[in-house]
Amino acid sequence: MSHRNAPLSETGRLRLARCVVDDGWSLRRAAERFQVAVTTAARWAGRYREQGEAGMVDRSSRPRHSPNRTPTRIERRIIKVRVLRRWGPARIAYLLGLNVSTVHRVLTRYGLAKLRWLDRPTGRVIRRMESAACGDMVHVDVKKLGKIPAGGGWRMLGKSVGKRNKQADKSSGQQTKHHNPVRGYHFLHSAIDAHSRLAYSELLSDERKDTAAAFWLRANAWFTRHGITVRKVLTDNGSCYRSHAFGEALGGIEHRRTRPYRPQTNGKVERFHRTLADEWAYARLYTSDAERCAEYPRWLHTYNHHRGHTALGGQPPASRVPNLSGQYN
Repeated sequence: MSHRNAPLSETGRLRLARCVVDDGWSLRRAAERFQVAVTTAARWAGRYREQGEAGMVDRSSRPRHSPNRTPTRIERRIIKVRVLRRWGPARIAYLLGLNVSTVHRVLTRYGLAKLRWLDRPTGRVIRRMESAACGDMVHVDVKKLGKIPAGGGWRMLGKSVGKRNKQADKSSGQQTKHHNPVRGYHFLHSAIDAHSRLAYSELLSDERKDTAAAFWLRANAWFTRHGITVRKVLTDNGSCYRSHAFGEALGGIEHRRTRPYRPQTNGKVERFHRTLADEWAYARLYTSDAERCAEYPRWLHTYNHHRGHTALGGQPPASRVPNLSGQYN
């Protein structure tokens, strides 16, 4: 590819060469006319004599010989470790005593798939599920989330302080009859549209079959109000999703289940749960469980309407749903 400031394009090179070869111009006259060095004029005229118009294109800048290239024997060892152990460049480099950049360059040269594209147990490239339209597939799952004691939890304050807050909250509940100490877990039930990544989610008290069935009825009604007709639902093999109650709640919607021990099949909702953990559940210090619960609807609105999504070219999920209310609030 020509440099953007190069004085000659392929057409300009051809005109220069024809002036010298066909019209009999001197190299100095042609160089002055096209504002290049005499050696440059000589080079393009020489290529025109040898190859004609085909000689005016750029040649590869790759060297004929690479004496410092990694030996083939080392490259084979790198590839062998990658295929058998499915390690990244850093671990392979440590094992073989090489530089990390060298290992990365070899893996790139041979086009080996990145680890995030692979199913670690089998080594096969994961086939990404893409839906052509809203409602073609909705991913459903549950995430278990520990409640926060008064004063804050251990993730933000450390285990010693978090444990002390939990014990204090428990003692207060035993001494005060009207106080309800924070114990146990919330269960985040979530439904994600695969095409738009639009999410409906609720904080519920358990993951029993009746709870999951009732959640789906509300989620489906919510999608319907936003103009999305759900045709397929994908869940894992949890008992609540294999129940008759959940099947009845689905009605005529096709129900698909993931392969056992393959949570990546339901990866869109798994990724959503990781995002909410990073950006909401553990994003800052909450001094009470009620404070964090109150923040969740606001975060969910931001996720759906304002937060850019990498899979959508930096646009929020609402951008793929026509006439979605609240998009500009």
